[in-house]
Amino acid sequence: MAAKLKTGDKVVVLAGKDKGKEGTIASVDPKAGKAVVEGINIAIRHTRQTQQAQGGRQPVAVPVDLSNLAYLDANGKPTRVGFRTEGDKKVRFAKTTGDVIDA
Repeated sequence: MAAKLKTGDKVVVLAGKDKGKEGTIASVDPKAGKAVVEGINIAIRHTRQTQQAQGGRQPVAVPVDLSNLAYLDANGKPTRVGFRTEGDKKVRFAKTTGDVIDA
């Protein structure tokens, strides 16, 4: 299935403890259907001290399910993403406004 949400997209969280918060997608795992969003779904991970790095409690962004994310359109509203062909190219577009996301 084609990726409706990609790295670098501005998204809003629809469900969970961070509902309503906005962020940018840092990475996507299409096989698991999850994405890491900067500043969203932060968990504390305890790391052991090594010679190179200081140990302690490190905040880490944990993956969020793609179904709990919505793309933010040009107006700043959450929208679904669709596909259409323009010329010979397949492009993503915002369902609310009809604007092309990536040319």
